[in-house]
Amino acid sequence: MNIVSGQYALSRRALLGNTAAIAAIGTALPFAARADTYPSHPVTFVVPFAAGGSADVYARLLAPQMQKALGQPFIVDNRVGAASIIGTQYVNASVPDGYTLCVISNTHTVNETLYAKKPFKLAEDFAPVAPINSSDLVLVTRPTLGAKTVADIIAMAKAKPGQLTFASSGSGTPYHMAGELFKQMAGVDMLHVPYTGSSPARIDVIGGQVDMMFDATTTMTGLISSGKVTAIATTGEKRSDVIAGLPTVAETLPGYNTLIWLGVVAPKKTPADVIAKLNAAISGIAQQPDVVAAWAKEGAVPLVMDPASFATYIKDDIVKWAKVVEISGAKVDQ
Repeated sequence: MNIVSGQYALSRRALLGNTAAIAAIGTALPFAARADTYPSHPVTFVVPFAAGGSADVYARLLAPQMQKALGQPFIVDNRVGAASIIGTQYVNASVPDGYTLCVISNTHTVNETLYAKKPFKLAEDFAPVAPINSSDLVLVTRPTLGAKTVADIIAMAKAKPGQLTFASSGSGTPYHMAGELFKQMAGVDMLHVPYTGSSPARIDVIGGQVDMMFDATTTMTGLISSGKVTAIATTGEKRSDVIAGLPTVAETLPGYNTLIWLGVVAPKKTPADVIAKLNAAISGIAQQPDVVAAWAKEGAVPLVMDPASFATYIKDDIVKWAKVVEISGAKVDQ
C-alpha cells in the first residue's frame, strides 16, 4: 500500500528507509561539523584547586589567549575539595564535547596511588589535551626559624624529630610530595600540615604558624624578595635563573628532584578533532615569544606535546610518584 501526498507517492519500505537515513544524517551532522564549528559557545576551564595557586594563575593567564585563538570566551571555574578530586570528577561526569575541560597538575598523578577510592582513573577516564608548563619548587621558611641552608634544616629536624612543620596546599599535591621526598632522602621526621590551598598555607608560613613550605617559584619569588620568607633552596636539577644564587636541594641531597607541572585534560570520548584543535591552540600560545619570556621571568618553562605524548607523560608520572608514595609511607584518610 502506498502513502500518497499530492503528486508524490512512497512505499512503506522506502519511507522507513529514508527516515532511517535522515535520522542517521541528523545524528552524524553535529560530529561532522564539529571541527569547523568548535567552539560555538564559551568553554570552561575547571580548576580543582583554590584561587592563587599555580593552576589557577596559569588557567587565568591562558584563558584570554585561548579566546583570541579560538574566538569564544574561556571561563575559569574553581571547584575545590578533596585534594582536587571533586572538581576533577565534575569534569569526568561532564558531556564529552570539549566545553568542559580540567586543568591538572602532578597532584593528579600522585592521587592515583594516594587515593585508592577515587571515582575515576586519570589515565583511563580522561583524554589528554596538552601540557601547559612546568616550574621548580622552592623551599622557604618562616624568617624567625633561623635556618639558612638545607643542612641547617636537616640538623634541626634530627634534633627535634616530628616537631618541625611543613605546610602544603593539600595531601597529594606537589608541595606535599616534595616534603615527603625530602624527609625520605634526608632521613628525618617532620610534621605535614595540609591546607585547602596554597594561599592559606603561604600565609601561615609568613605568619610563623608553620615552619616551612615547598612552593612554586612562580608564586613565591615576590615574597622572597620582600623578605617575608627565607629562601633555602630550589628543587630542580640545576639552579634557578629566577632566584639568583640560590642552591638546589640536590647539592645537599644528591638525586633530589621535583617540580610542578600543569596541563589540560577533557572527558574521555571527547572527539579527536576537538582535542587536536585545543592542543594546537595551547601549544601555539605556549610557544609565543612574549609568553615564553613572561613565563621565564616567573620560573615557568613551557611544555609542548601532542596528545599522545602527553598521555605517555602522564602515565610515566603516575609510576614515578607511586614509588615515592610507597617509599615515604604517605597516607591520607578517605
